[in-house]
Amino acid sequence: MARSASDVSCPREKHVFLFLLIAMVIVVAAVTLAVVGGGDSTVLPDVPPEQLVDPLPVTRPVGRADVEALRLPVGARGYRMADVDEVLGRLGAELAERDARIAELEAALAGAQAAALSSPDLFKKPGEETGR
Repeated sequence: MARSASDVSCPREKHVFLFLLIAMVIVVAAVTLAVVGGGDSTVLPDVPPEQLVDPLPVTRPVGRADVEALRLPVGARGYRMADVDEVLGRLGAELAERDARIAELEAALAGAQAAALSSPDLFKKPGEETGR
């Protein structure tokens, strides 16, 4: 009886197959040990959450420079950076406008107070004439 070519298996092919099988088992075991860890120390330490480096000041009023320098942390599931930057830009502009208006009103008030204090008839009622 004649044998076909597929029935004949070469001993060399068996050795290669066994070598690859053993190598694959060793690689899988090594990767598993590396991921799981074999002791008290962890291979992949936990990453601390990203935090603000320079939060807004607590001891003084927030200014435009504070808002412009503020950068919120970025996460995989967080705010869209373009939207946050737009809001912060608007907030900074409104704070600068508010500060300018407050300074203008304080200057006007100081001028009115100075004019009132320099007037000789400080306690005179409107429409009342001096009694000379």
